Amino acid sequence: MVRTRGRNWHRMAAIGALAYRTDGRRMRLFLRLHDGTVRSPEIVAFLRHLRRHVRGRALLIWDGLLSHRSAQTRDHIARQSRWLRVVRLPAYAPELNPVEGLWAWLKQERLANLAEVGLDRLAERVRDGARSGRRRPRLLEGFLAKAGLSL
Repeated sequence: MVRTRGRNWHRMAAIGALAYRTDGRRMRLFLRLHDGTVRSPEIVAFLRHLRRHVRGRALLIWDGLLSHRSAQTRDHIARQSRWLRVVRLPAYAPELNPVEGLWAWLKQERLANLAEVGLDRLAERVRDGARSGRRRPRLLEGFLAKAGLSL
């Protein structure tokens, strides 16, 4: 056990989405980092952010995170039914979630052996990795394929 004195540990959480057009012409990566835990207000804000950037109808595939199932999130989604449809993944099935491929790639390729001091520096490294991923459509397509999905 390692003991520390006078140090406040913080958490950083991320919300991510991969957006694919059905014709395969455009693939996008969305990422938001939060200090602390992701709760319903952050989920709703992220969905609003997606709406500003995703035109037309969308199918959202996500896991069973508690904040995804909260009353606040469900109410917001119900009001978005004109453009948004949500499909939940089965419990304990990260292999079916394309965004899990993104997290794995970021951790293995961009954040491997990283020992940043402070969340600000870590957040910048995560953002750098996301920017790199955005410029690689084959990579984004691979996340979808690894989850057993195709365009």
